[in-house]
Amino acid sequence: MTTGIAVLNFGEPATADRDVVEEYLERIFFANMDIEGETTEAAAHERASTLAERRAPGLMEEYGEIGGSPLNAHARRQAELVETELRDRGYDVETYVGYQFMEPFIGDAAEAAHADGVDRLIGLPVYPLCGPSTTVQALEKLSEAVDELDWDVPYTEITGYHTHSAYARLRADNIRQTLDREGLELDEDTRLIFSAHGTPTYYLDEGSRYVQYVEEYCEMVAGMLGYPDYELGYQNHANRDVEWTQPDVEDVVEEIDAERVVVDPTSFMHEQSETLGELDEDLREEAEERGLGFTRVPVPYDDERFVGLLADLTEPFIADFDPDLYGLQQCKCRPEPNAMCLNARRNE
Repeated sequence: MTTGIAVLNFGEPATADRDVVEEYLERIFFANMDIEGETTEAAAHERASTLAERRAPGLMEEYGEIGGSPLNAHARRQAELVETELRDRGYDVETYVGYQFMEPFIGDAAEAAHADGVDRLIGLPVYPLCGPSTTVQALEKLSEAVDELDWDVPYTEITGYHTHSAYARLRADNIRQTLDREGLELDEDTRLIFSAHGTPTYYLDEGSRYVQYVEEYCEMVAGMLGYPDYELGYQNHANRDVEWTQPDVEDVVEEIDAERVVVDPTSFMHEQSETLGELDEDLREEAEERGLGFTRVPVPYDDERFVGLLADLTEPFIADFDPDLYGLQQCKCRPEPNAMCLNARRNE
């Protein structure tokens, strides 16, 4: 039996082309229009278009500064490595990359798997921390695409996995290696800041556990480092008149009492505009204006341990054994019978 694995990601423009960037932004704004209240579809499209036109120049400048986003290339590399790892384990698998907001879209991944005639399908978002606008929306799109194809295929979704011990150890080791490379030690002068992608508090009010997951990740990694005196901030996008998670990571840097900060891009498993632009350029500038040294921990997107972790998550559904043996249970964030995660047992 051939298993198709749809490796799902956000997607980003690889260039600063205005039309591409505006279309990309409009898709994002429209997909999350519910955070601004009830509206008609036509009004939502118009509002999304207005927001995209307003945001595009700044994002185009950012893409120009970083040489275009590498996210898509990193995502393709991850999919290739997962496919190779599972084939080395003796499984007949094919991976398909699908992006929420760029081509190839998630629906394109479903169509490709359908055309290849795979015998079962697994949806695997590469978002360690389950969130409503990332993991949940990505899997909703894949499920809708399968339904639109009228495809009767055994189908499984994998959601949150940030509590996997191999993931926390990977990220802790990655921070430690960065410190060693820079000749640094975490102490009262060199402080660790976890920088997580922010989310509108609307989603938290609706029941999302995203902030809980961020805090759990920080607790695990800091514990492995033996460093409880860390800070946590969020990368928020103030392009709508809505409340976001607090504190902003910029405020954390502004108020911290130290000589140097080491920033870990929590919740990111690709290098992208939020790491290469918002952290490496914008946050570094703010830190250096305060006279702080600045070190940013790179994202270990192609680390063989991460590839092995992703393969482990899919293995029960390929090898046909009880996923609970790996700690996978029915997801609470996406309460569908075929959606599985590592968070459910702790949130019963």
